[in-house]
Amino acid sequence: MTKDDLILVSVDDHVVEPPTMFDRHIPAAYKDKAPKVVTEGGADIWVYEGIRVPNIGLNAVVGRVPEEYGMEPLSFAHVRKGCYDVKARIDDMNANGQLGALCFPTFTQFGGTLFLGAKDKTAAKAVVSAYNDWHIDEWCGAAPGRFIPLATLPLWDVDACVAEAQRVAKKGCHTLTFPDNPSTKGLPSIHTGYWDPLWKTMVDNGQVISAHIGSGYQPPHASSESPIDAWILTMPLAIANAAGDWLFSSVFRKFPDLKLALSEGGIGWIPYFLERADFTFKHHNAWTNSHKNMGGLLPSEIFKRNIITCFIDDSFGLKNLDALNEDLVTWECDYPHSDSVWPNCPERVWDQVKRLPVESINKITHLNAMREFSYDPFSVLGRENCTVGALRALAQHVDTKPQAGLGGFNPAGDYRTGEPVTSGQVTRMFAAQLSPSSSA
Repeated sequence: MTKDDLILVSVDDHVVEPPTMFDRHIPAAYKDKAPKVVTEGGADIWVYEGIRVPNIGLNAVVGRVPEEYGMEPLSFAHVRKGCYDVKARIDDMNANGQLGALCFPTFTQFGGTLFLGAKDKTAAKAVVSAYNDWHIDEWCGAAPGRFIPLATLPLWDVDACVAEAQRVAKKGCHTLTFPDNPSTKGLPSIHTGYWDPLWKTMVDNGQVISAHIGSGYQPPHASSESPIDAWILTMPLAIANAAGDWLFSSVFRKFPDLKLALSEGGIGWIPYFLERADFTFKHHNAWTNSHKNMGGLLPSEIFKRNIITCFIDDSFGLKNLDALNEDLVTWECDYPHSDSVWPNCPERVWDQVKRLPVESINKITHLNAMREFSYDPFSVLGRENCTVGALRALAQHVDTKPQAGLGGFNPAGDYRTGEPVTSGQVTRMFAAQLSPSSSA
């Protein structure tokens, strides 16, 4: 096996939604209530019921020179075309030797929680369904075999969630984005039983919960003076907070076939996490009575049965696969965010997996994702056309050289002073960007 023989399926990428996304999918009765993009002072801003989402691209900095990663894009002109144009995305995937992608939303927030603040909940349900129809029919449908469809939910109403999960299942969608911790968004926690009808529906339809880091629990900054690197470093580890909550809940006892994907969470921390989980259970169960939620299993056994993990760049985790369940380890690209190593993913992955057995390599690069997310690109494209080598041969025309000067948010008192950037500087930058006058 060589690098060019790899088949790469990412379970965590992102789409920057184009301004036309609702044009063909929102019912006429709600057309005036659909989110819209307006341009103010050179910035493209999503507006919905008075809610302004000025950072259309969030961290969509792929293709920039590293020195400009922190200059957040404010318009579609500031991001690589593959962020929002599906044909350009396929070109960028080919250049990266990447077969498949599961794309989380951007302006709706990773867990689709933007619509929780909607005043007109009937219209909001129509908007959520329209978003899903665009994503499934237009984005994923434009390139059969290349995407894993992901749906959002009307989270304020569990019955509506059940109905939407059933509806998108009929359209071939086998994963739903859900906050890693719903209680932080003012929703019932996973311990109340409120979400059980949704979990049952998802099990019946073979749908996976995709819980992205930051979708519920927000990793805190240690202090305003802390280097921003400290926050970036620990961000993936924040998913451990949610993982512990799910692990000791009764959810997986009641729904043993339910799968939860910890999206963009990494894998290197998990061996110690599982060791600590089992110690906690054995040492404290006599007074915590947590065995009532375990169904006769250790926490580590539940984790290995029910939780899908993924990695971008994780040598330590890959060296310790024996402490995980390699049948539930998957790969992610994270295009177009700053942690992505696009367009060099095959080189980075190969360097870390080439010492593993071929069977293990195939599992963690594509077979696990294909099985768990009910994704079958081979029947559409033919396996021989899905390798890194075959896909890159289609992308010789794609320019992947890093570009400088793409533009973005550059407030007065720009933090690019040559000194270490602090959390406070970045926080103030975003606060200024969110103010109504920030685009002037």
